[in-house]
Amino acid sequence: MNGNVRIFEVQETAEAHVESVNALLRQLSSSPHAFTAESLASIVSSPSSHLFFAECDSRVVGMLALGEYLAPTGRKLWVEDVVVDESMRGRSVGRMLVEHAVSFAKEGGDGALMLTSRPSRVAANSLYRSCGFMHKETNMYRMPLKGNES
Repeated sequence: MNGNVRIFEVQETAEAHVESVNALLRQLSSSPHAFTAESLASIVSSPSSHLFFAECDSRVVGMLALGEYLAPTGRKLWVEDVVVDESMRGRSVGRMLVEHAVSFAKEGGDGALMLTSRPSRVAANSLYRSCGFMHKETNMYRMPLKGNES
């Protein structure tokens, strides 16, 4: 059931997009930060940040963010904030978003596409493996910076 789902990169700072992101963030995190029009404008204007929406029947039903940077070891891309509206889960929307991100990343040339996912997210981890991501044994560290506790 994915014939009427459209994946697209957000290119404008419409208030409806801000509302959609906030609705999805509430499903992704138990303590989401407020996503603002300024946040969206920063993403849209940045050549290294990409926000993709999944839309069905004119309603945003999923999102995926993709960040890109160049390091001495080469081009790196990170998949972040993958979430599908609970009403659309189990309908391949997540797969469509991930596959779109993979295609987008490959179009840009060589590099590495990476993501993290909590082990408790069994369905998400299974999806990522089925899309070609390989589990990498590593330690992930995080340091919240002032004003950015998420």
